[in-house]
Amino acid sequence: MVNTLYFQRSFRLLITFFLIITLNFALPRLMPGDPAITLLGQDAAVVTGADFAELRSKYGLDKQLWQQYLSYWQALSQGDLGYSYHCRQPVAQAIKQHLGWTLALLVPVVVFSSLLAILLGTIAGWKSGSKLDSTLTCGSLLFYSFPQFLIGMLLLKLFAFELRLFPLGGLGSGNNHSSFAYLLDTLWHLALPILALTIAATSSKLLLMRNSAAKERHEDYITYATAKGLSTCRILAVHLLRNACLPLLSQIALNIGFIVSGALVIEIVFSINGMGTLIYEAAIYRDYPLLQGCFLILTLFVVLANLLADLAYGIADPRISPSH
Repeated sequence: MVNTLYFQRSFRLLITFFLIITLNFALPRLMPGDPAITLLGQDAAVVTGADFAELRSKYGLDKQLWQQYLSYWQALSQGDLGYSYHCRQPVAQAIKQHLGWTLALLVPVVVFSSLLAILLGTIAGWKSGSKLDSTLTCGSLLFYSFPQFLIGMLLLKLFAFELRLFPLGGLGSGNNHSSFAYLLDTLWHLALPILALTIAATSSKLLLMRNSAAKERHEDYITYATAKGLSTCRILAVHLLRNACLPLLSQIALNIGFIVSGALVIEIVFSINGMGTLIYEAAIYRDYPLLQGCFLILTLFVVLANLLADLAYGIADPRISPSH
């Protein structure tokens, strides 16, 4: 039974990877425009047909789609993500230069939004029906309806433009001479983008945590713990939280995909030179290899997060472990 479950999971994982790679190949090519013409720019009007054909042949654009698809698989099997037309460097190198800033946004947002959702959602669920519950729920629904870029622009307008407490964008002031000062300056520049993404990411998880805590509140083990005279903090932290958090584990993994998509837009709003900027430029210049590489790396992060969530779910609730 256990071997069958592991086989099914492995098979689903292989199918997922196959679909990811296929979609990564197909999506850039669904965009209108010719990469060769975009690459030439204004010179495309005066380039001869032979030179144009040579350029397309140089980057493999003259091949049939099925031949390009097979070449893509062959390159991936060798660990080669291709060569970027626009950046004029290997795709792996371009991604390496930008991925760190995107992770600098994603990691704090996942941690902060999860902790806030657990704390505020548990309080709202325990106090379900109260004014505090209504305030937290309505606030979550309000922010949930806001696009992430709009939250970022509102924060930018208020705290950077009006109050001048934070910079308008970028990653640094460029006048720091020590590593510690550089770190503080970078955190100062990343504060608003992280806050914008955290607000957007917390809302949906808070609502889920609130409903889960409100349901667990009326279970027999909570009644028994209350009858024993345990304090509210102990009941929440030791008894209710472990069971109420189970649905949140899956939501955190699923939410990472939305955080990634939001981070790409937020990077453009705050002029952060991360994966969002790289994907935007790749889309403008129809840089197929760069788009494929960026989408592949980000998608693998989301798949990995879901796998880790499955493992965490099994640890938190052994009843759903394959060995049971």
